[in-house]
Amino acid sequence: MIPIKTEAEIERMRAAGLAAGTVLQKLTELVRPGVTTKELDVAAADFMVDQGCKSAFFGYRGFPGQACISVNEEVVHGIGGNRRLQVGDILKLDVGVNKDKWIGDTATTVAVGSVPQATIKLLDVTSSALKAGIAHAYSGKRLGDLCFAIQQEVEKNGFSVVREFVGHGVGRQLHEEPQVPNFGKAGTGPKLKAGMTLAIEPMVNIGKAAVQILSDNWTVVTKDGSLSAHFEHTVLITKSEPEILTWHGAR
Repeated sequence: MIPIKTEAEIERMRAAGLAAGTVLQKLTELVRPGVTTKELDVAAADFMVDQGCKSAFFGYRGFPGQACISVNEEVVHGIGGNRRLQVGDILKLDVGVNKDKWIGDTATTVAVGSVPQATIKLLDVTSSALKAGIAHAYSGKRLGDLCFAIQQEVEKNGFSVVREFVGHGVGRQLHEEPQVPNFGKAGTGPKLKAGMTLAIEPMVNIGKAAVQILSDNWTVVTKDGSLSAHFEHTVLITKSEPEILTWHGAR
């Protein structure tokens, strides 16, 4: 059953979303060559304290990081460590916060210095795929309409959608119903209703779609070693325009 939030609950979701978006924006401002992924993870914890929240990821099923920090071929669920960013890398920052028992979840992909045009296109298309999904986040639409719109935007540009990991409902829990795949068939799935809150998050590979999990049992990488990008917003379904709860200044 897909939870429908009350007006009071939506206000709590707005606060959590704002906190998550603010933390993510502050993290993106620290991205530069030479910084380690661990330094970014520590900074994420500090920014969360400033926003009156805590990580929704830390300790979740044993996850050891404050945020998910993934580089280049790492798709999602990367763990901050001693790796230093270099010019040409792309960095995925995924922030989930718990503020007053409600969750905000958001992600972006940042280029570290100058990157090739093909990499820029990957980031542009993944960002556009998120926008395409949000454009179908209307009351009365089918979930499959949203999922198909993401897939269509990705595949028409020659890239691949990750299928093993998907978006999801979000609210009191980090993962609620429904699952929100980045692929699907238009006109299928449950009807979207005002009060639903969805974490919409395209994960897009420049090469093939297949992924695997590293020996740390968390970090997801592309099987062919190709680059991957990830963008995410928590979105409220309303009776009119969809409302992005995790809006931030990043891409």
